[in-house]
Amino acid sequence: MTQRSEVAEPASTTSVSFWQWCREAWQIYTRKPVMVIALLGFGAGLPYLLVFTTLTAWLRDAEVERTTIGFFAWVGITYSIKVFWAPVIDRLNIPGLTEKLGQRRSWILIGQLGIAAGLLWMGHLDPHQDLWSIAIAALVVAFASSTQDVALDAYRIEIVEDEYQGAMSASYIFGYRVAVLFSSAGALYLADWYSWSFAYTLMAALMAVGVIATFWGDEPKHLDAEQRGKMDAELIDRLMGRPMNLQQRPGWQRWLLGAVICPLLEFFQRNGTLALVILAFIAVFRLSDITMGVMANPFYLDLGYSKSDIARIAKIFGLIMTLAGSAICGVLVVKWGMYRPLLLGAILVAGTNLLFALLALTWDGSRPPLSWLVLVISADNLSGGIASTAFVAYLSSLANKSYTATQYALFSSLMTLPGKFISGFSGWVVDGWGYSEFFTIAAVLGLPAILLVMVLMRQHAKGNL
Repeated sequence: MTQRSEVAEPASTTSVSFWQWCREAWQIYTRKPVMVIALLGFGAGLPYLLVFTTLTAWLRDAEVERTTIGFFAWVGITYSIKVFWAPVIDRLNIPGLTEKLGQRRSWILIGQLGIAAGLLWMGHLDPHQDLWSIAIAALVVAFASSTQDVALDAYRIEIVEDEYQGAMSASYIFGYRVAVLFSSAGALYLADWYSWSFAYTLMAALMAVGVIATFWGDEPKHLDAEQRGKMDAELIDRLMGRPMNLQQRPGWQRWLLGAVICPLLEFFQRNGTLALVILAFIAVFRLSDITMGVMANPFYLDLGYSKSDIARIAKIFGLIMTLAGSAICGVLVVKWGMYRPLLLGAILVAGTNLLFALLALTWDGSRPPLSWLVLVISADNLSGGIASTAFVAYLSSLANKSYTATQYALFSSLMTLPGKFISGFSGWVVDGWGYSEFFTIAAVLGLPAILLVMVLMRQHAKGNL
């Protein structure tokens, strides 16, 4: 009897522990802020591809020249320069809205309404006649979306305690990825079955999900003006080596120093000379995949795959592989720490671009088997999930909560700016040399990220980070 009892007890304990873990997980993920951030993540993820790869598919389907399509990638530069208006979003009140919704939610709502209006406009335009108008409408969407992102990133970090940041990030990414599925596969299916106009109009209507979440959510607590002023003054005094009496300066000087200078100053004081290495790493980490992404959908179409094929394999199946990569990376970060998954992600992203180059080399004018596309998409999205998850975790660890909006906007702007600029020449490279050469160049662009990860790993091992 004793032996049977001893054998049964661990099984019972394991069973209790498992169900206890499930209950705890349920309690965490059903908290109001966590559910709200999933819906807000949907509103953040919806517009991005509609002015990026989905837009390039629309233009290519309308037989717009690839060189012209490549230049449309520059619309995405808007996401990369949002740091310039992040201080305004961080501290400027919106009359009539901020009093009711608060600083973060009022700016989130403004961004959501701008996205919906821009997408609705795009849905009523024809690429054959209104190419410039489509570019302007896409710019409106990108500007409104990047504005929403600044406020939303700050909201996500400020609304809960540090212990729930992991759940908030996971919930946000889930909502974001579901929205990406709608704006990529969903839009392609709708365009295939109905029209591109109908697809973009419906996407505009789906922004209602984010608007509802904005009204449902609560406003996070902020430092009041006195607390912010005290923190700003301490940073400025340390920089100058003497009291500067910041509160006695004109209002515009206090705003400029507090909203623009102090967030940058705090980051550089905290990291010293390594701050430049960190910023350089942020700038080049996504260089390879952003450059490649502009020509992905045109490449699939030129290979002979239908829009439904692309939606089914590259988008739906690709999303599954991306989520798998994210899950794998979560385990790797726990076991290995931050830097080794970053290195693995950088190597895989660059390496999978060579698979696209290989697929382009084997293309003889007839459509390759779908199994080839599945293989390449699997590798690309799995590696992308690993790389992006590790990178978002890394960026989140860099931000100081006292200057969340501006600092995180700096990081997220810098991580896309070089890639967006270089990707503008992608169509020109394809037209001039070919797809295989283009994807090979995209792979080579991943080398700086690999080298800089190794530098940061060495500095971390020395205790400098």
